[in-house]
Amino acid sequence: MAQRIPITLTVNGMQHEVAVEPRRLLVDVLRNDLGLTGTHIGCEQGVCGTCTVLVNGESVRSCLLFAVQADGAEIMTVEGLSQGDTLHPLQEAFREAQGLQCGFCTPGMLLIAYELLSTNPAPSEAQIREAVSANLCRCTGYQGIIEAVQLAAARQAVTAAR
Repeated sequence: MAQRIPITLTVNGMQHEVAVEPRRLLVDVLRNDLGLTGTHIGCEQGVCGTCTVLVNGESVRSCLLFAVQADGAEIMTVEGLSQGDTLHPLQEAFREAQGLQCGFCTPGMLLIAYELLSTNPAPSEAQIREAVSANLCRCTGYQGIIEAVQLAAARQAVTAAR
């Protein structure tokens, strides 16, 4: 049996202590140990973006990061967007603008969009396209996703103006 290393992760605001083998991937710890199955496993090569999470506020492919590398980090998964049964405004915008179809890429897209709007509350269409191009979607053609991010940004601006 391989050696296990104790690590501490703060995921969606909750601290977790887990013992992991050194080569265990963060995506596996999130899904299998913590039960956060919203983080999807796709290509397992960091290309598709379905496993995207935010680590200390920055998007990371969790299929390329060993869990031990995230020791002490603040991690946000798609489950961290909503507040109980209340969807995050970005999730509502994705639903309303039909920014999802099969839903497989959606968790990664939401976190990329969240990161974008956190750093640029009024992105241009070109900036949105550039940001979401890091995640592959085979269903939507991206237009609904782009419209959803624009809708969320517009609503965020109205809320901030109040």
